[in-house]
Amino acid sequence: MSATGPAAGLAAEFAAEFAAAQWTRATGAGVDPHEYRRVTGGLASVADWGPSFLRTGHAYVERAEDAELAGSSVSAGEHLLMAARWFHLATLAPYAEAHHAAAEADRAVGRALAVLEPGARRVSGEGFTGWLRGPADAPGTVVVVPGLDSAKEEFLGPVAALLARGLAVFAMDGPGQGVLAGTSALVPDYEQVVGRVVDALGVARIGLVGLSLGGYFAARTAALEPRVAAVATVSGPFRLDWDELPSPVRDIMARRAGGADAARAFARHVDLAALAPRIAAPLLVVDGGADVIPGVTNGEPLARLAPHGTYLSVPHGDHLLGNARPDWLPRLSDHIAHTLAGTRA
Repeated sequence: MSATGPAAGLAAEFAAEFAAAQWTRATGAGVDPHEYRRVTGGLASVADWGPSFLRTGHAYVERAEDAELAGSSVSAGEHLLMAARWFHLATLAPYAEAHHAAAEADRAVGRALAVLEPGARRVSGEGFTGWLRGPADAPGTVVVVPGLDSAKEEFLGPVAALLARGLAVFAMDGPGQGVLAGTSALVPDYEQVVGRVVDALGVARIGLVGLSLGGYFAARTAALEPRVAAVATVSGPFRLDWDELPSPVRDIMARRAGGADAARAFARHVDLAALAPRIAAPLLVVDGGADVIPGVTNGEPLARLAPHGTYLSVPHGDHLLGNARPDWLPRLSDHIAHTLAGTRA
């Protein structure tokens, strides 16, 4: 039974606030801002978020199927990539079918790459899965690591920027992330996962890009995995204080880590003070000046303590800097590309 009267008004108001909070994240992921406003403007409550975003994703799948029938494989692939974005964004609000949306996002990307990039290769192993894209003779391979509630489908834009520079790119889901969220939990020792990724890819060196909590994973891995030759973080935490984190963040972490106790223990591991001086690879740390989350120490100390760290703070950038991509994405992509080209084995 749906709420009525004042309760309904409060539910709709909260849904509008939630949609506003996700605005730059969603548009930064590549969805059309006008369509985002249309979809979220009709939400009666946050409980409607997932189903509404799933319906939007399925509408793009239908467009893709129509394009295939019309003989336009490029349009079909483009529609499927957009469907993947909407399916992933459906998982940002908790609801019973979130695992289904993550699977739909994963499937849509696979279908898109089958027609747009037949050479793309699915690579999976213990604790990871993803897509390897780009030329076989690329000057370097980049692993893109998502964060707490993100997934490989959220960062198609950064992947495209790296591919445009001639690099091979492996966009992955790790434990507790994306399509693996329903069957695994977050792990602090992510360097072991990336080590298995590098083994599976069969390359001597990698670049590493980590976004949000993935920035912590990337920095930690760069300190402990000698095959990392270039690294960049975006909105990555230097340290977490569990007691100060906002309740919504603690709730998400509890879902992804396997409970509140596991999440609290995980948060205690997120501290790069001892590891930052061990990062030998050139490091670019990107922060948004407007990205202020209680309990989160942003990346400036990481850049300062790392031997080859550079700090880029974008004053108007928010978390993941979806509102400021021209201010950081080209520089990050060039940092990774130039570093890997200079260290080609």
